Amino acid sequence: MCGRYAASRRPEDLVGLFEVEKWEPEETLAPDWNVAPTKSVHAVLERPLKDAADRRPVRQLRTLRWGLVPSWAKSPEGAAKMINARAETVHEKPSYRRAFESRRCLLPADGYYEWVTGERERELEERGLRKRTRKQPYFVTPADGSVMALAGLYEFWRDPKLPPDHPAAWWVTCTVLTTAAETEPFAGAGAGGAGAGDEPGPRSLAEIHPRMPLVLPPDRWSVWLDPSRTDPEELRSLLTPPAPGSLRAYPVSTAVSDVRRNGPELLTELAAPEESTLF
Repeated sequence: MCGRYAASRRPEDLVGLFEVEKWEPEETLAPDWNVAPTKSVHAVLERPLKDAADRRPVRQLRTLRWGLVPSWAKSPEGAAKMINARAETVHEKPSYRRAFESRRCLLPADGYYEWVTGERERELEERGLRKRTRKQPYFVTPADGSVMALAGLYEFWRDPKLPPDHPAAWWVTCTVLTTAAETEPFAGAGAGGAGAGDEPGPRSLAEIHPRMPLVLPPDRWSVWLDPSRTDPEELRSLLTPPAPGSLRAYPVSTAVSDVRRNGPELLTELAAPEESTLF
């Protein structure tokens, strides 16, 4: 799944990287090393500019809220539960089907976090010696240091309690697509697994979590963003994970588990998991 990620790149850099044509500097977000559901996030999307005579789709860098609210929803209360959409069924689910056809986006990220319960912790839980298992967070990121473009969908929701001209009358929300996690060893996995040296740890993304966010390589960005591409089968052909070995994972401080913590130190790679008995 994808329940937390880091997004620290400057909008100016994203504009060039994603060949953005339209960006409003007042929508700039501060770097965020602990992006959690319901937070505002940067997204790259294509749609005609509001009130423009030229109705061609324009690639834009916009600020959306993470947690999709379907246009037909009576309230936004379920947004925090709709942060992910399964790539295998997104074309048929009522909450995502229409957005999948014409409202697709990319969410730029440094990488995402996932938490692992080690064998020792599970043993203690099964024996009744641990009521709440301790989990080790891992950071998954491109091995070459490039931006991670998460495949997403976005939707518009009108708040019926507010007048049409109210600045908060329209919500623009998004969700991240997920797929089955890779079973192949990730980049940098030594004999002991993730992280430095021979310390124990997961050797593949599937050992961290059975699901992962869908990461799209640059050669798929244009087709994915193009709202004129509406054929479900063509779009579904894009929903394949990146090449094996293109991602790496390493343990990070448990401080990231607190959504109030934020800063580049959250991405610092640990030489070993904080719990020596984790694996």
